[in-house]
Amino acid sequence: MPKAIATNAGAANARGRAKTLGSSLPYQSGFGNEFASEAVEGVLPRGQNSPQKVAHGLYTEQLSGTAFTAPRVVNRRTWLYRIRPSVAHKPFEPISPKRLRSAPFDEVPTPPNQLRWMPIPIPSEPTDFIDGLITMAGNGNTHTHSGVGIHIYVANASMTDRFFYNADGEMLIVPQMGRLLLRTEMGLLEVAPGEIAVIQRGIRFRVELLQEEARGYICENYGALFRLPDLGPIGANGLANPRDFLAPTAAFEDREADYRIVSKFQGRLWAAQIDHSPLNVVAWHGNYVPYKYDLANFNCINTVTFDHPDPSIYTVLTSPSEIPGTANVDFVIFPPRWMVSEHTFRPPWFHRNFMNEFMGLIRGEYDAKAEGFVPGGASLHNCMAGHGPDAETFEKASKAELKPVYLGDTMAFMFETRFVCQPTKFALETSQLDHQYFECWQGLRKKFKQSGG
Repeated sequence: MPKAIATNAGAANARGRAKTLGSSLPYQSGFGNEFASEAVEGVLPRGQNSPQKVAHGLYTEQLSGTAFTAPRVVNRRTWLYRIRPSVAHKPFEPISPKRLRSAPFDEVPTPPNQLRWMPIPIPSEPTDFIDGLITMAGNGNTHTHSGVGIHIYVANASMTDRFFYNADGEMLIVPQMGRLLLRTEMGLLEVAPGEIAVIQRGIRFRVELLQEEARGYICENYGALFRLPDLGPIGANGLANPRDFLAPTAAFEDREADYRIVSKFQGRLWAAQIDHSPLNVVAWHGNYVPYKYDLANFNCINTVTFDHPDPSIYTVLTSPSEIPGTANVDFVIFPPRWMVSEHTFRPPWFHRNFMNEFMGLIRGEYDAKAEGFVPGGASLHNCMAGHGPDAETFEKASKAELKPVYLGDTMAFMFETRFVCQPTKFALETSQLDHQYFECWQGLRKKFKQSGG
């Protein structure tokens, strides 16, 4: 157990404690804020970052998430004051990636078909978060900091003597089943289904299961760090509000034993021996910090007149690219909401997109699919692949009385990316692949009448 749990010694733009889903953990609130936290009072240097000697014999270390000269508005770095610096470990050696894959995703040809998967089952043998990572698809290139990896995790055991960091990208974690405790260098995050957590590139962490089994989705973002989308004509408020994002307070482990650090670097897994816990940061300050967000706080925007708006109105986080308006990846949700549009086909229309859509379902039902798309499952509709409501949903929505309807039992999400999502060999060969997915549209019969009506 940690020797000390954080005492929040103050955070710029964030005061007091925030609690979520009954958690007793203290958090700091705000997106991209300049935070400060110390688990032992008096550790943080005053007026400078790197004093000749740090209080209590600690080491100073800076963790930079962007280039030193990145514009101030997007520059991310955090100063860490730790028991031992992160360099103190044995050399890394390659280890088996198991079912984890990385760019380039060229194991098998990418079909233009619509794809859908049933939930990946929980393993029968003990499996922690690292061993339970299963890559479904991805695109881009880790070398050039573009694209994404899309994974599902299944686990039934906590990480005990292993720690993990990802040098290839930041990890957006979307739990679907089972609560997680994320022990990070900056402190603790408890995340449950209906919440998300983001752990940025390079930050070391360990995952403990707070329930017997866990399953969820991960978007590994190789590109620019996730940020809040611009609101444009929506104005200053709406969608995900900055104050609802929660960052940890300092907590450290002062433990010595035979541990391993596992690194994802340039698409491969590596492990190094370390004789102490790397989660030994006693105090820190900065804006490169893992965070969590409760999706129930999303302020949904929708039409109050007619037609179905573009799904971009449901964007929680975006990773922009060098092309204005074209994201490396967007994280989009379809939460509980009112549907009130008049003389309108309310589910999503049939469409073919330039962007590529990987979808998952956290709970309930998705309004465009009457059956087959279940919690824990996933679907992939790549560039220009036609998709939309199945035949049953189309018939029902075409005849429905257009009174106000509240979609309450639902929480779907989408990783929408500019590059084609190339499925892995596992994804195309697993028994969870729904080979009959195309059948859901075969009942869309000809209705055309030349005389109209």
